[in-house]
Amino acid sequence: MSRAAERFQALLDDHGSPVVLGTGLLPADDLRRRVQALAHRLQHAGLTCVASRLDNGADWLQLDLALRLIDGVHVPLPTFFSAEQVQHALATSGAQLLVVPQEAGVPQHAQGPALALDGLNAHGYRLACAGAGALPATTACVTYTSGSTGRPRGVCLSGELLLTVAGSLAGAAQAIAPRRHLCLMPLSTLLENVAGLYATLLSGAQIALPSLQEIGYTGATGLDVPTLLRCLHRYQPESIILVPQLLLALVMAAEQGAPLPASLRYLAVGGGRVSPALLQRARVLNLPVFEGYGLTECGSVVCLNRPDAQRDGTVGPALAHAQVRVVDGEIVVDGARALGYLGGEALPDGPVHTGDLGHIDGDGFVHITGRRKNVFITAFGRNVSPEWVESELLAHPAIAQALVWGEAQADNVAVLVPRAAGDAAGRLHDALHSINANLPDYARIARYVVAAPFTAQAGLLTANGRPRREAILAQYQSQIDAAYRRPAFTVTGEPA
Repeated sequence: MSRAAERFQALLDDHGSPVVLGTGLLPADDLRRRVQALAHRLQHAGLTCVASRLDNGADWLQLDLALRLIDGVHVPLPTFFSAEQVQHALATSGAQLLVVPQEAGVPQHAQGPALALDGLNAHGYRLACAGAGALPATTACVTYTSGSTGRPRGVCLSGELLLTVAGSLAGAAQAIAPRRHLCLMPLSTLLENVAGLYATLLSGAQIALPSLQEIGYTGATGLDVPTLLRCLHRYQPESIILVPQLLLALVMAAEQGAPLPASLRYLAVGGGRVSPALLQRARVLNLPVFEGYGLTECGSVVCLNRPDAQRDGTVGPALAHAQVRVVDGEIVVDGARALGYLGGEALPDGPVHTGDLGHIDGDGFVHITGRRKNVFITAFGRNVSPEWVESELLAHPAIAQALVWGEAQADNVAVLVPRAAGDAAGRLHDALHSINANLPDYARIARYVVAAPFTAQAGLLTANGRPRREAILAQYQSQIDAAYRRPAFTVTGEPA
């Protein structure tokens, strides 16, 4: 048993809080027995690399912890992955088994009958492509980044790194010490896996694990806000992890009079830039929001605002395990790195060069301004990080999704998905008037294209829900060209 497996075993032995499920409580002793029985079953069957395609819930947690105890590899696949993405992940990881819910039926990748798994409402199916992958030694988890194509990139992480990051996160939350964490993001998301599950286990708090349907998710990006609010009131969490769009949904609901649970004490926000305007709206509502930053190649979170060190407009200081500096304008991280990528691709030696642009102020707070590869240069020679402008657009209630572009152009265009159907042009007109008034002239939106929702199924979103810029620009190129043939808007939104 490795040092990481011993630490996970001790973590399971010491944890005394029940898991809160939609069907009731799972006592800590029952969880421990189920995990140990499942670990024995997997070991007896000679399984060391297991992929899963499971909903949030006890099955996902038990399988993940069982694999941790036997130094196995977990390859969690998002439920919204396309068939082609699933096939690619299974083939490149070399997974021996695919675990799916019992009601899902036999997957097309199966070879032979189902393997019963003790304590799970799921079946495991051996795979024909087993053993095809080349995993670095000590790999415990294979998680997926967006990649530059429709095929997500598999990143190999060790159990020691996952626990190290989780320990830093638990320490950062000690001043608040939340007693119940509600997992709102899919557990296949590394952020929820590490900061939600492992950090909560380390802190001894309760984990609430409703299904994605009970949370209100539909597909990769759909969200029913009334269902989400009912979920929050049912479980009364003290801590949750949100992406910026989830935070916006809660802020908008509260601004319209919907009550939020008084239990909320720690709202960690990451996965994308948060508009300062959105943070201010959250502050007005007395929401305890703490913005953070991380990346998969560093095992998830690297920086985080916290009760004793908070500054809006930054992602906070570095966590205890990480050292962050800036080299030629780029954020560089030491002290936390992945083992490599699937397919034998190595991570370059030394600290991780993130590709993110930013700076560190005199008090150690890290400021992220955008992605180096996404920066465009206008016809007037001004560098624009589109993520900054997009975060301002997405903070407006009229705009659901946005992409900004202006390479070699005199002004910028936005591809916009309105939040509601109907008079989209009128609402977007007013929204741009308001947003442009708070942007410098070189960053303002002078033209826009109204688009259909960006989806992962259409190849316009990554596995993590971020826009695929090249794909969106290619799909809407003719409309963008037409927008540049029309008169531009001034700051007030009127034709120039």
